[in-house]
Amino acid sequence: MSASDQRTTLQQFVTSEWQVTGQNDGLGAVIMAIANGSVRVQQQVQQAALADALGTTGETNVQGEIVQRLDAASSDIFVETLSQSGHVAAIGCEEIERPVIAEGEVANGYIVLMDPLDGSSNIDVAVSIGSIFGIWQKSPGEVVNDDSLLRPGNQQVAAAYVVYGSSTVLVLATKDSVQGFTLDSESESFTLTHPNIKIPADCPYYSTNEGNNKVLDESTQKAISLLRDRYSQRYVGSLVADFHRNLLKGGIFAYPADTNRKEGRLRLMYEANPLGFVAEQAGGAASTGYERIMDVIPKELHQRTPLILGNKDVVDETVSVISGG
Repeated sequence: MSASDQRTTLQQFVTSEWQVTGQNDGLGAVIMAIANGSVRVQQQVQQAALADALGTTGETNVQGEIVQRLDAASSDIFVETLSQSGHVAAIGCEEIERPVIAEGEVANGYIVLMDPLDGSSNIDVAVSIGSIFGIWQKSPGEVVNDDSLLRPGNQQVAAAYVVYGSSTVLVLATKDSVQGFTLDSESESFTLTHPNIKIPADCPYYSTNEGNNKVLDESTQKAISLLRDRYSQRYVGSLVADFHRNLLKGGIFAYPADTNRKEGRLRLMYEANPLGFVAEQAGGAASTGYERIMDVIPKELHQRTPLILGNKDVVDETVSVISGG
């Protein structure tokens, strides 16, 4: 029997590991819906150029951004697989202005907020991209509506992201647990390859867009300058790819507020909150530059935020400089 045959699959993990802790009350079905959707998205990403699926739809999304064809296709795939799981009460998505609310009662159902294809502007140049998911559980008997999706990140029960790159990796976080699974393209199943992920104590890298330095305020410029003096820069410009490297290798990702975007650039509910949850469960931290990301009380589904994310001690020091603490 080969080593790969002995490894735990994602399906085995969610059906055996969580049964022991009593966590798997429909959550496993939600995770498998994400996994099944990501296999289909990965196939579309790999075949995009050959299938003439690159480029834009000619439409703009609720963010005012041009919609890539694969953005729309990925959104449709995940809405379909999550809806068919039978355990999702509502879905919020970067590409959809209003939430998708399940018809009828979904007992102990989950609310999933997602960026179905993060970094999609990099598709045409074959740079790693990804999908991001935050998962909340609705209260028993709760009638879900649009406002039900406005929950702080500290109420998440799980989060996940998928990287589509040289390999396809799904990282799943629940309380005090972060596990990484790699897609076996032949069996189309995910296998545990990165168990019990913790951000390394050393921080060799910082990830930020240095081109924005001129529009940062003085304290933020100072904070970035300190990172520049101490660490090597690694910046892909794809949030999932940059975060995934820093999660495994150690590092800090910084997309702070600037004079042009005082509210920040990234999305609180389906980018910052999920990755903040993953970072914290792996021993890291996530901040706006002034407060813990997951303590932010959301006001709207598509709310933007600054994001400082990665090694806890470096995040804390960076936030202290930015906030003047």
